[in-house]
Amino acid sequence: MPHTYIQFDFAKDEEKAQLARHKLEGWKQAYRLDKKLLFKFERIAAASPEPVAKTGDSEKPGKSKGKTKDKPESPAAAPAENVKLLVRLDFSNHEKLSGQRWLDRIPSEEPFQGASPTVVKPADPQFAATEKQFDDLV
Repeated sequence: MPHTYIQFDFAKDEEKAQLARHKLEGWKQAYRLDKKLLFKFERIAAASPEPVAKTGDSEKPGKSKGKTKDKPESPAAAPAENVKLLVRLDFSNHEKLSGQRWLDRIPSEEPFQGASPTVVKPADPQFAATEKQFDDLV
C-alpha cells in the first residue's frame, strides 16, 4: 500500500496545531512508527491588516524619554498565519490493516477533529500535487 496523506487545516489556531504535533510525536514513540508516520507543517502568512498610523509626539512634555518602558507588542499586532498539517502514512502492503486503523484513528482524535481532515489516497487526482507539496516542505 503506497503512502496516504491526511491534510488538516487549523486556520489560525496555533495552540491546537501544537497539541496535534505533540500527540503525533507521542504516537510515533509509543507505537514505534518512526518512518511510517511523518508529518510537516505549512504556515501560510495571512493578509496582514493595514498598519495603524502612529502620531509623532504623543508623550507629555514633562516626562523624560529615558524612563519610558517599551511595551511588548500585543498578539493582535503579530501577523496571523494559517497553519496546515500534512501527515503521511507509509505502511507496506502486509500492514494494510494497521494503516487503515491509523487512517481512521487520527482524524477522529480530539485536536484533529475540528481541523477539517482531508484524506488523499494514491488514486485521487490531487495525490501528485499533495506529494510534491509534502516533499517541498521543510
